[in-house]
Amino acid sequence: MNQPGRNFMSLQFAARSENESFARVTVAAFVSQLDPTMDEITDLKTVISEAVTNSIIHGYDGDPEGIVTISALIEGDTVTLTVEDKGRGIEDVELAKQPLFTSKPELERSGMGFTIMENFMDEFEVSSELGGGTSIRMKKRIVSKTALYN
Repeated sequence: MNQPGRNFMSLQFAARSENESFARVTVAAFVSQLDPTMDEITDLKTVISEAVTNSIIHGYDGDPEGIVTISALIEGDTVTLTVEDKGRGIEDVELAKQPLFTSKPELERSGMGFTIMENFMDEFEVSSELGGGTSIRMKKRIVSKTALYN
């Protein structure tokens, strides 16, 4: 399973908002082995924040007993990130992906999470099952700083 140029990690944590920054830093540290640019690190941290926040607020409705799982896979110069929860699921994924759509307007949510994730990554997929949770899979090719300056 473990091949040259391939590395992976998995992380689980309680669905608590204070763990969002932990998730961002952990993913950034893992991906740093690819020597990403600051813009790439910022993009990855942003998409992790959006996905984790969605799991906490929408998937688990703020219930800290829920568990968020992040998996990261590096293959060559590409990182694949998966953020999963076993929460309530999304009734209509296509509707939820529309810019400005939010199922929690009372929380003054912008409804831009999926749009941001889709725009910052090369590939973006959402799969969800009502009552069974949601999985967000994202891929991004990292153009290392070393490659930029050589």
